[in-house]
Amino acid sequence: MNYLITGGAGFIGSHLAAYLLEQGHQVHILDNLSTGDPENIRKLTRYQHFRSTVADIRDVEAVEQAIARCDQVYHLAASVGVKKVMEQGVETLTTNVLGTENVLRLAAHYRVKVFLASSSEVYGKVQGEDSLLSEADDCLIGATSKKRWGYACSKAMDEFLAKAYQEEQNLDVVIGRFFNVVGAVTSANQKNDNGKVIPRFIDQAMKGEPIRVYGDGSQLRSFTHVTDVIQAVTALMNVPEAVGEVFNVGSENEVSIRDLAEKVKQITGSSSQIQTIPFEQIYGSGFEDIGRRSPDLTKIKSTIPYKPQFDMDQILQEAVNEYLRDKGSTKAAG
Repeated sequence: MNYLITGGAGFIGSHLAAYLLEQGHQVHILDNLSTGDPENIRKLTRYQHFRSTVADIRDVEAVEQAIARCDQVYHLAASVGVKKVMEQGVETLTTNVLGTENVLRLAAHYRVKVFLASSSEVYGKVQGEDSLLSEADDCLIGATSKKRWGYACSKAMDEFLAKAYQEEQNLDVVIGRFFNVVGAVTSANQKNDNGKVIPRFIDQAMKGEPIRVYGDGSQLRSFTHVTDVIQAVTALMNVPEAVGEVFNVGSENEVSIRDLAEKVKQITGSSSQIQTIPFEQIYGSGFEDIGRRSPDLTKIKSTIPYKPQFDMDQILQEAVNEYLRDKGSTKAAG
């Protein structure tokens, strides 16, 4: 198979590319490197059947040239990171909506199957925070005066576009809503300024700096190892019943952000203090957060044999050990 991965220089995309290349497939990644890491591309060049193009998904010609030569598309490219969303609204919205429309339209023209990476953000201001989020639940997006909801709206629009192309132009498309995807190289290759909480906590703990918890720390999140995510999305792309459907892709690794900070402090043996910082101090006005965002996995488990293998302690242990290796330490955490 010949695969195109948009956003392939990013965290998830580069792991997916390596997995597919190891299976003997051809992989072409298209990435403008706005948040992707050139080092991820360099690591993939050792594979014979790998190639890359530095281009934006809003560039119709570049997208068409890539899609015309592939069998399937994993569309992961998007403007991501809370800080970027809050500060660069135009780029966020045009990349996520116009760029995705380019991918879907051209995939429909060339009859190429698409996996669309969506986000748990589409659930918006969750109602009934004592329950897990199901794909059939209503979405409640906040006021347009709150800038953070622009990202949620853009990903919801991506899903609407995908469904429209599936129904009107018979495009084979599978949609996955990701819940906080993490992994070992998160600490090394993801930029600490894009809102990723685990690498930020580890970096602060290892440096003996205050571990800064945004908000009061009571917010609950579920974290999913990138290996489990890749197994899930590739399996979904091989199941006919998944076409035209939306799936939560996550895990039951639910933890409060305050407890996450405590876990990082414990596993690193850090003496850092944990500080709570108001959201407004970090992101300015126009930011709202959600008390709980954890997935109901009933649908995906009934469609593929999906059982996440990594628990929270394993995820953190791996990330800390990777951090130590990156810093040249011979001491392993734990």
